[in-house]
Amino acid sequence: MSITTITTEDLRRMEEKEGLILQGCGGDLKEWVDGINEMLTEAGILKEGSRFGDVSTFQYGELTCLLFPFEDVKLEIGKLAMWRLQTHEDFGGTWLSDFVPNRLGGFIGEPSPEPEKPDCALIGQDGNVFNLVGIASRTLRRNGMAGQAKEMTDRVFASGSYHEALNIIGEYVNITSVDEPERRPSVRRQMKETKTAEPSEKQKPARQQER
Repeated sequence: MSITTITTEDLRRMEEKEGLILQGCGGDLKEWVDGINEMLTEAGILKEGSRFGDVSTFQYGELTCLLFPFEDVKLEIGKLAMWRLQTHEDFGGTWLSDFVPNRLGGFIGEPSPEPEKPDCALIGQDGNVFNLVGIASRTLRRNGMAGQAKEMTDRVFASGSYHEALNIIGEYVNITSVDEPERRPSVRRQMKETKTAEPSEKQKPARQQER
């Protein structure tokens, strides 16, 4: 058995998970976990010798709370729901999926990955900043990044020096040489292009029935 200390921010990143949260768990946390395991086993809620082994603890205000995740345990959910209601006055039991939206402001997703920078042959071109930003902007638009193209252009023209302008352009495109052979797109881009391209009518497979 392990008891891991987490934060409420960690809870907000558990959108795909579910569990039972007990509030106001003072004293020895191991005794709490052992006691809850015994109570739920006797009540027929934990089945086939299953027990909560990986439990988390966190602070909510002045309360010490325990999270019993439902992963890797066999539960009688209907009985657990009734037990939670019957013991709510004692344990403040609630579901993870209720606690986060109602007490913490909702779940937050993982940050989206930054878009992949497209190659742009600027080395060897006319070094005039208007020419370079125009080439870079067209490259971004061809790659479906019109918003980034406008943002880059605005930042370049608001910059204070030629060097700063080049650095800004480099944040949006991968600067290459006009003499450099075209590189193969990354695996991620190849997968994206493959998904985008639709097969002809003759090549389209019959839709399989969902099972």
